[in-house]
Amino acid sequence: MTDRRWPATLTEGDIALRPLRQTDARRWREVRRRNLDWLRPWEATLPPEAKSEGDAIPTFGMMVRRLRREAREGRTLPWALVYQGNLVGQVTVGGIAWGSLRAGYVGYWIDSAVAARGIMPKAVAMALDHCFDALALHRIEINIRPENTASLRVVQKLGLRYEGERAAYLHIDGDWRDHVTYVVYAGDFPDGVLTHYLAEGGR
Repeated sequence: MTDRRWPATLTEGDIALRPLRQTDARRWREVRRRNLDWLRPWEATLPPEAKSEGDAIPTFGMMVRRLRREAREGRTLPWALVYQGNLVGQVTVGGIAWGSLRAGYVGYWIDSAVAARGIMPKAVAMALDHCFDALALHRIEINIRPENTASLRVVQKLGLRYEGERAAYLHIDGDWRDHVTYVVYAGDFPDGVLTHYLAEGGR
């Protein structure tokens, strides 16, 4: 792994997390188009009140500029997920708070063409280790719709703690959806989340 805070590029075998960049636009759009139906049930959407206030879904360029700004401010880590040299998804650490909280959350998505190969558990583990080792965060959470069995497998494979339920937590696929929360704390895996996952078989 290289670098300490941001920009940071993390590698494990043929998997890499690197900063999302404007030149990813064509590949990002192509992957998203192919995976529209695969991702729609789990994607954040804007509620009517946000739309009435003038909020709009950003273009790719707008999204990258916003994420870069938030990364410079220490509030997010926006990674492109790369597998065998190709962009296949994203892993983002967001909502980073410092001070007495030192916490954040992780969100992710992956191309269905390479799903179920153990890529995402490794990528999330790499991101978590960076948060604890390089940023000295204390707590990271992952919030998942209870129907999203593929995403639940990621946190279960990594051995994250189940914390509880959050009713109507996020506006997803056109409505306010319940989520379940999994957490990991600094020190839960003394040798690192990735090392623990690989020692358990890494599937």
